Amino acid sequence: MLNLMSGVSNGFTTFLYILLAVFVFGILILVHELGHYIAARCFKVTIKEFSIGMGPKLVSYTSKKTNIRYSLRLLPLGGYVSMVGEDEETDDPNSLNRKKPWKRLIIMCAGAVTNIFIGVVLMFILVLTPNFRIGGTTVASIDDTYVQTQEKELLVGDRITKVGNTRVHFYQELAYEIMNQGYEPLDITVVRNGEEIKLEKVSFPTEEQDGVYFGSMFFSVFSMKKTFGNVVAYSFYSSFSTIKMIWESLISLITGRFGFSSLSGPVGVTKTVAESARAGITSLLYIIVFISMNLGVFNLLPIPSLDGSRILFVLIEMVRGKPINPKYEGYIHFAGIVLLFILLIAITFKDIISLIT
Repeated sequence: MLNLMSGVSNGFTTFLYILLAVFVFGILILVHELGHYIAARCFKVTIKEFSIGMGPKLVSYTSKKTNIRYSLRLLPLGGYVSMVGEDEETDDPNSLNRKKPWKRLIIMCAGAVTNIFIGVVLMFILVLTPNFRIGGTTVASIDDTYVQTQEKELLVGDRITKVGNTRVHFYQELAYEIMNQGYEPLDITVVRNGEEIKLEKVSFPTEEQDGVYFGSMFFSVFSMKKTFGNVVAYSFYSSFSTIKMIWESLISLITGRFGFSSLSGPVGVTKTVAESARAGITSLLYIIVFISMNLGVFNLLPIPSLDGSRILFVLIEMVRGKPINPKYEGYIHFAGIVLLFILLIAITFKDIISLIT
């Protein structure tokens, strides 16, 4: 009986975590659309509807002043903003397609920029939490079981300033650069007794995951006292490092270093958010930061149907002095939607298989 009750309790808890994950993902998509909405309102674009959620409409309200319909829909999976002239020809002087290219460019960028901005704000909040430790780059201890093979060894008290050619300021940057570059020997620059020294061809322990090798640290670093300046600086550099990690991961997918198994869809993201929620508020906040910035960066890629491709078309228009035929642009966006939908199905299937095996 106790085992049955425990199983029911665990199942209910898992269900709540899944609901939390869906809610988080939906809110971040809603924030993205809100960015487009605010920018469109600033430039007086005619908006047909701003919807919270997707699917069948539950309730709606049409503003008598702006004629914008605000809707609440059944599925809490983000939302959307529908602008006049977004995908159709119209005579409305305030339609999106009649606005100057630079205004449309800002509107198209606004969703991704809002996601990245929210990520930075949440990173700041994360660093402020009492349990968060601001790690520096000064070596506190070295793993005695790991033998250094380079001529000049890393010593306790060394402050690491560069990993390869990349400058580092805090622990997150340091850990990421070693993970990303440390699967093969690389140079490390340190400050020792006030003097800058280069340690050549430092070898790091490596870990393998899905056929991809990563470097890992054989030392720990000192924590830094929290001050307002440190919190702001750590939030900035950690946000930049996170965006860089997302960008370089996308490049690694294109170059083939990361395979298809490294991709995650809604099922995989839900699982990751649920696991982070179980681990505590710090882990949950960081994964929300990562997903928000990921949405921002990914949507800026020039992939048909994403904001990035619409941005690309506007830039081409600005260079040519005239827009590309909307009919052909529509064909390209439609093809992109179909391909992304097929990719999403494949990734979702892969995520489900990994969950049940």
